[in-house]
Amino acid sequence: MLTIAHLSDIHLGQVHRRDGGKRARRRAEQVMAYLDALPGPLDAVLVTGDLADHGSPEEYRQVAEVLESRHPVLTCPGNHDVREPYREVLLGEAPSTGPVNRLHRLPGVDVLMLDSSIPGQHDGLLADATLDWLEAQLASGRQESPALVAFHHPPVELHIPSVDRIRQFGEARLAEVLRRHPRVAALLCGHSHTPAASTFAGLPLLVAPGVVSTTTLPCEGGRGITFDHPPMLAFHVLDDDRRLTTHYRIVI
Repeated sequence: MLTIAHLSDIHLGQVHRRDGGKRARRRAEQVMAYLDALPGPLDAVLVTGDLADHGSPEEYRQVAEVLESRHPVLTCPGNHDVREPYREVLLGEAPSTGPVNRLHRLPGVDVLMLDSSIPGQHDGLLADATLDWLEAQLASGRQESPALVAFHHPPVELHIPSVDRIRQFGEARLAEVLRRHPRVAALLCGHSHTPAASTFAGLPLLVAPGVVSTTTLPCEGGRGITFDHPPMLAFHVLDDDRRLTTHYRIVI
């Protein structure tokens, strides 16, 4: 059995009411402190994008400090992230504008973190190079082990207009790849700033809540986003039958 914590959209550097970004950092630190204080171990902590708010090197230095943990931490970029400083500061690599895709082999499962960002835009797309990479990794990896595929933008409508306008498009190409590789157990994403569960290509699609803020549904009224709700995260438990169970937690 595998247990993974999943959070998203920490937006370090976001200024709220001219606080110099302190609120965003405080909330992210609150979530990480909660995870580090757990009495049991986690197999990994996944952070599905929008690590920084403006994509500056200083923001990524904060990200590195805040996400330091006793648990393995796996990340991918979101639409607020910038690939060059993300690579240089977080990964210790030479700056590059290419998609940031990573395969992580955990005990009993492969986790593929994909870059669905489009530089300079807020909507998402998995580039052909990313889909080719995903196909190659799924085909050449441990066929006896399940795989989890994670990215920032959801590839379906979540029925929140502000989010649906900037979701992941071109999703039919992703569905084709996934259908050729039945060892994929689920898809994980963020971007919406609300916990949600749906399906895509016949697979569970689990959306992490946003740490920095919460998006509200049209039926809830208001401005569509609130800064008053406490931060949240998800726990995904993958059992030996490749069945994924998700639990959402409020962090107070």
